[in-house]
Amino acid sequence: MSDKIHPVDEMLPVPKLLALGLQHVLVMYAGAVAVPLIIGRALKLPPEDVAFLISADLFACGLATLVQCIGFPGVGIRLPVMMGVTFASVGPMLSMATSPEVGLLGIYGSVIAAGIFGIIVAPFVSRLLPLFPPVVTGTIILIIGISLMRVGINWAGGGLPTINKIVDGVQGAFPNPNYGQLQGLGIALFVLLFILGLIKWGAGFVANVSVLLGIVAGTMLATVLGVMHFEKVAAAPWGALVFPFKFGIPQFHTVPIITMCIVMIVVMIESLGMFLALGEMTGKPVDREALSRGLRADGVGTLLGGIFNTFPYTSFSQNVGLVSVTGVRSRWVTITGGVIMLLLGLLPKMAALVEAVPQVVLGGAGLVMFGMVAATGARILANVDFKTNRFNLFIVAISVGFGLIPLAAPGFFHNLPRELQPLLDSGILLCAIVAVLLNAFFNGLGSGKTAEADAASAASSAQHV
Repeated sequence: MSDKIHPVDEMLPVPKLLALGLQHVLVMYAGAVAVPLIIGRALKLPPEDVAFLISADLFACGLATLVQCIGFPGVGIRLPVMMGVTFASVGPMLSMATSPEVGLLGIYGSVIAAGIFGIIVAPFVSRLLPLFPPVVTGTIILIIGISLMRVGINWAGGGLPTINKIVDGVQGAFPNPNYGQLQGLGIALFVLLFILGLIKWGAGFVANVSVLLGIVAGTMLATVLGVMHFEKVAAAPWGALVFPFKFGIPQFHTVPIITMCIVMIVVMIESLGMFLALGEMTGKPVDREALSRGLRADGVGTLLGGIFNTFPYTSFSQNVGLVSVTGVRSRWVTITGGVIMLLLGLLPKMAALVEAVPQVVLGGAGLVMFGMVAATGARILANVDFKTNRFNLFIVAISVGFGLIPLAAPGFFHNLPRELQPLLDSGILLCAIVAVLLNAFFNGLGSGKTAEADAASAASSAQHV
């Protein structure tokens, strides 16, 4: 028996941990602060309360990441994972925000209940692992990467093509005047080429932090061109405390709780795909017990979110792409990232500095990272038997088609019941459900019973690549 430390558990030197951890934070920061901004504005909270929501979110991001990566008895998958607020919860929470009888305290009550629900059902969700043979896993990871590409492309474009704003007293969606500007596209292209150059000609640690160096170089260019602004940095305070239940005691309403528990199931099934992807990338098998710990940590993170005035948490898929790009598999890197997020939550001025990095800078990095997630799915599918089992072709083709519906046609399901929207708005979840059902239909439920063995075999072979 070998006493060699697995790369996932390897403790790197502190300077490397700081640089690599900061790299993870920069990649996820824009997504991490987006949800509190959206919900805070929907609730028409004053600016100081919105700022507190952002600080609380960053603080809870750090806590949830530490729980997931350090691990405690029965909790935490102990893989390089960064935790952030799930976008699957945005739609339901916006509906709650506009309901006078629910409001912010009702949202927090539903989040706390959903966290407890997630902790309880985690072992049952983990039992779904045998339903995920390589043809299903590879397809889901492929659609995760494809879904994320939309995020990276919009970052490169300078945000979303349309923005919600109030004109003449009427709120509506209007074209984003900054979207697709040549200057922004040039900055994104510069970052992309810079990262690719470091990947090809850089060596060792330089190649590992290629995304961070690319973002730093892009930030410097954006500053010279006048695209990066520091007004919010100057106005932000140096320190702020994050304490539980700032807005009052949470309220518990039946329908919001049921809705958020459905969101929690969506989150956990998506996380299952993320964990399988990370197991493939890091060469560490993800068995049923590990899945239970990871999914339970999602529930704990969501519970902490409700307590600390924020929202449901999940594993951030963009950071999975970063693991693939850098090849750095140590969970101590994301633990460091979690500590940095904690500090950013307590130091608003530093958080504002990170937030000031233009989205076009992140866009150049996003195209590399998210494409690598899709490539990982393709690599898994390369080992699937398509030659003698033509049914596998149909499983991949139809599942990918369903997974692309929310991306290609966002209003496709708008006539279906509103309660189903959290399920139907997730291309990853649609792909997972269809892939599992088609695999069971074509290959039988028995085909997935060796999923854990397949995962262990794939992980073993990945260690020798």
